[in-house]
Amino acid sequence: MRLVLQLVARLLLIVALCLGAATVWATFDAYRSVDRATAASAQRVTQALQALYWHEFLLRSSRTREQLLPVPEWRTLETMKLISPGVCVEFQPAIAFEKPLCGQSEGLGKPPPRWFASIVPIFLGSHAEVVRPVSPRAASAGTVVATPDAAAAISLAWEYILNVIDVALLMAAAIALLASLAIAHALAPARAIVTALQRMARGHYRSKLPKFRSMELAMIGNAVGELGGRLEEATEQRAALTRRLIEIRDDERRALARELHDEFGQNLSAILAFANTIETASAKDGKDDDIAQDARMISQATHHLMASLRDALKRLRNPLPEELGLEASLVNLVDSWRSQSAAQPTIQLDLRGDLTDISGPAATTAYRVAQECLTNALRHSSAREISLRVERCAGEDDALLIRVEDDGGGDAERVAQSAGFGLTGIRERVAAVGGSLSILPARGGLSVAATIPLAA
Repeated sequence: MRLVLQLVARLLLIVALCLGAATVWATFDAYRSVDRATAASAQRVTQALQALYWHEFLLRSSRTREQLLPVPEWRTLETMKLISPGVCVEFQPAIAFEKPLCGQSEGLGKPPPRWFASIVPIFLGSHAEVVRPVSPRAASAGTVVATPDAAAAISLAWEYILNVIDVALLMAAAIALLASLAIAHALAPARAIVTALQRMARGHYRSKLPKFRSMELAMIGNAVGELGGRLEEATEQRAALTRRLIEIRDDERRALARELHDEFGQNLSAILAFANTIETASAKDGKDDDIAQDARMISQATHHLMASLRDALKRLRNPLPEELGLEASLVNLVDSWRSQSAAQPTIQLDLRGDLTDISGPAATTAYRVAQECLTNALRHSSAREISLRVERCAGEDDALLIRVEDDGGGDAERVAQSAGFGLTGIRERVAAVGGSLSILPARGGLSVAATIPLAA
């Protein structure tokens, strides 16, 4: 998952948690606001009745205090204005048939759902009534009792929650959108860093990065640049060392070819000459056919050794690309395998692109790779068809692609892990020119592909 999406997802989770916490807090505050409204209503009505009590007491001093309150004048519209919605107030001791004076609770909002009306009282509890004396200095003046309406309290809480949630949702959406844009803008330079790393993986180590404003990204960019420089130096040193080792090995192979030609070739020629002489002498004398037969067998074995020696010398001597060019040497390589035996599998050669100007280590490496892969396919598999494809991929990444496929079976993973001399030599040669080698399963067999950069 992309980093931007991960950060946005975490941001949305945090916003959702904050929104849930805000909803819980709004529910609790709205539900308990009825208690505050009840206490405030009781306080306001108490102050009004206290003023009325002392006014009546001074105005009608001939009456006893018990006869001063309650009086009909306290149940007025002005008193109703002092009572909050959903709160009922009564005076004690109350006269007969007196009903509580309640605030307007109609139209408090939409009726809450049943689940909300049943869950909220369970978790937040019930409301308590509030009792206030009319006058602290006159206990006989009576008391005011304010009682909240449970249904009205739940309706107020639900209406408050709806109002708060609407605003909270808009704020959460705005915060999520703006924060997502900020995160995407802050992480936009990371794409340039990833592109540079991908180019480094393809062998382009000198990838220049722009200057980043963020200190952390700037440090990462500098580290990537330094890593690319070190990788390029290490790759150049390794390639130079490998090329030197290959040159030394090629010199040893040429020296070995000369030794084999001079020593073994002459000795085999001498053995063949002696065997022919013995066979001729035995035939003239006509005495012992067994000696002539042994001489012929020696001649046959010598011819076989000389043919094997010629094949070994062909592999040890300088490759043909130095003499004929890459295209002609590949054609000659395929023709030589085809001419050895009619029972050999079918070899298809597919040359694509302009190969005329390819020379030097790239041409030698391509020829050696094709030669070794064809040899392995012919000797170590039961292939009936082998395909050799050499293609020059023009463009920014000027490279040469050599692919050898066969239908002779084989385990690609086991072959890739093999430490054989031939496969190891291919890897070394390809690495020396900065290329890559892959061994993958193909239809019915194996596919060996080597990419050789021509720019290097």
